[in-house]
Amino acid sequence: MYRFVAWDFDGTLFDTYPVMAGLFHKQLAEIGIQEPYLEIYRQMKKSMSHAFRYYRQKYGINEAFLEHYKESRRALELERCGPYPGIPELCRRIVETGGQNFLYTHRGDSALLLLEQYSMYDFFTDFITERHGFARKPSPDALMFLIQKHDLNPEQTIMIGDRDLDILAAKNAGVHSCFFQDDSKETYEYADYNIDSFTQLETILWGSEKNFRAQG
Repeated sequence: MYRFVAWDFDGTLFDTYPVMAGLFHKQLAEIGIQEPYLEIYRQMKKSMSHAFRYYRQKYGINEAFLEHYKESRRALELERCGPYPGIPELCRRIVETGGQNFLYTHRGDSALLLLEQYSMYDFFTDFITERHGFARKPSPDALMFLIQKHDLNPEQTIMIGDRDLDILAAKNAGVHSCFFQDDSKETYEYADYNIDSFTQLETILWGSEKNFRAQG
């Protein structure tokens, strides 16, 4: 049984990528750049910083464009982005059964605002965000900080994320890992578990089926 759950935010707790990619697509079109939505989505799944670097190099977009995008995104996310179905209930159940939730994201405080908006903030024991200044995933530094600060047992700790960086950060910190992919049947070989549904995660957390693989 896993008692301590570290969550990534975008694409794991909250379904944010469609809004982020859609807004970026719209704002590129406003300056005459026609970039396929799915390509933007794919670049943002790697990371937002990667996507910004990629489109700076590809189209020469400037800081003013990116700042306008970031400001517009904050407001739009609060209006349109929500947690994946079943996530609030799952986080509550973890707490009610004696476990703890932790947030580990490269986002800033916008993640905390969204958790508060959906009454999920109090389900979390601690938060690692951009403002803490830890080295980015796959560095284990942030997870090691949480383990030491809260005296977590690594054998009872699992990191859940939607990118290889999340899985590698968990491996580098010596904790278990779960790869969540909601829009394909992709799996990640280094993950302890691969899922495409949070009902499968319930089995992992409370049933502890080793070497679980999502079957579709």
